[in-house]
Amino acid sequence: MLKLKVDGFDEAIIGIAERCGYEPVFAYDYDQCINILQDQGMSREGALEFFEYNTLGSWLGDTTPVFITKQSFASTKK
Repeated sequence: MLKLKVDGFDEAIIGIAERCGYEPVFAYDYDQCINILQDQGMSREGALEFFEYNTLGSWLGDTTPVFITKQSFASTKK
């Protein structure tokens, strides 16, 4: 059962992440989360700072959502 969602970021949900031995969690598109904050009037720098401190910096147990930075496999080999 999925438990934790981040308020205000439903449009950034890209799927469900699963790990052995843990409950599935919501997976969010990191960049889309930043865009949502910018759409609410924050500058890019302000949105990044707010998101990293208040969202990425929050641990709410094993069902804490994950945030995905989309990146091609080819770019990870550099």
